[in-house]
Amino acid sequence: MSDAVRLPTPADTYDFGRRLAQVLRPGDLVLLTGPLGAGKTALTQGIGAGLGVRGDITSPTFVIARVHRPDPARGGRVALVHADAYRLGDAADPRAEIDDLDLDASVDDSVTVVEWGEGLAEHLTDAHLRIRIDRHDDDTREVELDPVGGDWADRLTTLP
Repeated sequence: MSDAVRLPTPADTYDFGRRLAQVLRPGDLVLLTGPLGAGKTALTQGIGAGLGVRGDITSPTFVIARVHRPDPARGGRVALVHADAYRLGDAADPRAEIDDLDLDASVDDSVTVVEWGEGLAEHLTDAHLRIRIDRHDDDTREVELDPVGGDWADRLTTLP
């Protein structure tokens, strides 16, 4: 089961992330896929804004993972772990590389977003949300939500 959302501008991608944050809670794993420049980081920036976390959210490609703590002044309620598995795809055992990041140590008390994580990070939780973002020639994005297990399908029906 999946739902698709059309987002006309990059700002709409960010705003969609803010809205998605309203249904996220500690222990959630979100896997983002899509080509370079599709808007994965923009979506994550919106999620971070919606969660009220500290710091600027930038692509973690070179550091692999960043933790953004909640900012009480911004209404922060849960930490965001933002990981990028792009460079791990060339590793001999990319799943072992994900395990070495110890993301599972923070999964229970954070929202974890993994860019390029499909096929690599699903084992971190029993249920997760796969999001595929495609960017069209007119710069619109199409976001496909694929809930896997748990109560994801029900929660997505409440997405504002």
